[in-house]
Amino acid sequence: MDLGLSGLVSGLDWKTLVDQLAEAERAPQNRLRSDQSILQKQNTAYASINTQLGKLQEKVTTLKDSLLFDSRLAGTSDEANATSTAANGTALGAYVFNFTQIATAARQAGTSGVGVSLNATNDVSGLVLSDAAFSAAVTAGTFTVNGKQITIAATDTLQSVFDQIATATGGTVTASYDSGTDRISLSSSSPIVLGSATDTSNFLQIAKLYNNGTGTISSGSELGVIKQNAALNASNLATAIDDGGLGLGEFKINGVSIAFAATDTVSAVLKRINDSGAGVSASYDTVNDRFLLSDKTTGDIGIALEDVTGNFLAATGLSGGALERGKNLLYTVNGGSTLVSQSNTITEASSSIAGLSVTALVENTTTTITVSSDTAKIKTAINDFLAEYNKTQSLIDSQTASTTDAKGKVTAGLLASENDAGEIATKLRRVVTENVAGLADALNQLEELGIVSNGNDNSLSLSNETKLDAALANNLNTVRNLFADTTSGLAVKLDAYLTRTAGDAGSLQSKQDRITKQATDIDTQIIDLERVVESNRQRMIESFIAMETAQSQVKQQQQFLQQRFGTTSSTAA
Repeated sequence: MDLGLSGLVSGLDWKTLVDQLAEAERAPQNRLRSDQSILQKQNTAYASINTQLGKLQEKVTTLKDSLLFDSRLAGTSDEANATSTAANGTALGAYVFNFTQIATAARQAGTSGVGVSLNATNDVSGLVLSDAAFSAAVTAGTFTVNGKQITIAATDTLQSVFDQIATATGGTVTASYDSGTDRISLSSSSPIVLGSATDTSNFLQIAKLYNNGTGTISSGSELGVIKQNAALNASNLATAIDDGGLGLGEFKINGVSIAFAATDTVSAVLKRINDSGAGVSASYDTVNDRFLLSDKTTGDIGIALEDVTGNFLAATGLSGGALERGKNLLYTVNGGSTLVSQSNTITEASSSIAGLSVTALVENTTTTITVSSDTAKIKTAINDFLAEYNKTQSLIDSQTASTTDAKGKVTAGLLASENDAGEIATKLRRVVTENVAGLADALNQLEELGIVSNGNDNSLSLSNETKLDAALANNLNTVRNLFADTTSGLAVKLDAYLTRTAGDAGSLQSKQDRITKQATDIDTQIIDLERVVESNRQRMIESFIAMETAQSQVKQQQQFLQQRFGTTSSTAA
């Protein structure tokens, strides 16, 4: 018989009774859990206040910085001619700039014709269009000469194109190539008309053939150009490229070493130059068949070139080219002597005006730069502080105040019984409403700036904006001291208090740590109490099982006696 089944022998549901007694014994645990829940909610409330105090301190830190009150605005009379900025502390006033020369960048223009001609001879019967070193690939399709359409393919030779022109025009237009000038020429006894709106091939454009109203049209410039996506040693350079024989070529631009190999593509080496610290931009001019280096900075400065290993600079015509010198910016300030700047952006190094930066845009123009205090920036900082201060006071009030519903039921805030939160609100209000020592009586408190305190909820409001604007315009230094005086400024005092109170090392964090420990200690207490409950519950279970066992044994003996004596009585009768 399973005596663990409640009341199987006794008929008493003792297991339910044991559970009820155990649950009653857990009452202290339930009270502790309730206390723990309150502590956790209080901790969350303190954490939110701590976070908000951190946000307030960010705004306070801005106001305590004396440099805020040195903020400047630079106004330009004509922004089409110049732009300007002014750093904190730039001397106030108007500056008249006259720009007589704009700065330009120097340029090294390589020699033209660095690529070989389309063909070494005038015979182009073996020159396939797709293999020719034109500035771009010739597209298959049609083009028009004197109203006659010529159809070509990329696999045609240049001579076959010439033949088609002659055939299409009945021999009135002939075409030829001159290897000496590297140009194609069209000839006719009457004016030639090229192209139509329906042309699909770019041959005329690639051959640089354009109408001129006569019977003789020649390519506008040499046709053979460098193949930029080909390896240097197969790029159509007129001078064979030399990398020293080991692929370890090197050249220097402005003292910066750049490596190359004959198998590098032209575009790859140009990119390497552009990405280096040489301070120049490299490019290839397909119109004039030459390489160019342009300074990335303006001013009359040179470009130093040196072939170290190999002949890249010589082969590309750069070292044999001409330097087009850059120009410096020439200007005057307030009608003074001519000043010089390599850059179009004038700084203190050139003008001797600390903090003022002016960028000239147009030559031979005059612009007035007016530097004034940026009172709008200061006003924004004050308003941002007021907004964050009010959020802080509102948050503390919501956590500490008690509310009464329509039925008169009073609900206390989570921190209503906590002095710490209320003290923070009081301290903040005291600092922002007290007089600042050492300042003139007329401007030694926020109220003199039109900022008043609401005693009901500790909030601050800008009730008289005119007062604030007037103070910023006429007494900026006093406003600076009101907030940022190193010993008694409101923002300085607030920052010191918030540093002691908020953040990881502040008193609020210590408060949170204590609450966290209290909540953790409650966990330990609950575990200990539950251990006692379980021990008592087990003893009760064992006692009831023992009772069931004893009752079972008595019942078995009773049954035995009944069977025994009941049988004897029946036999005697």
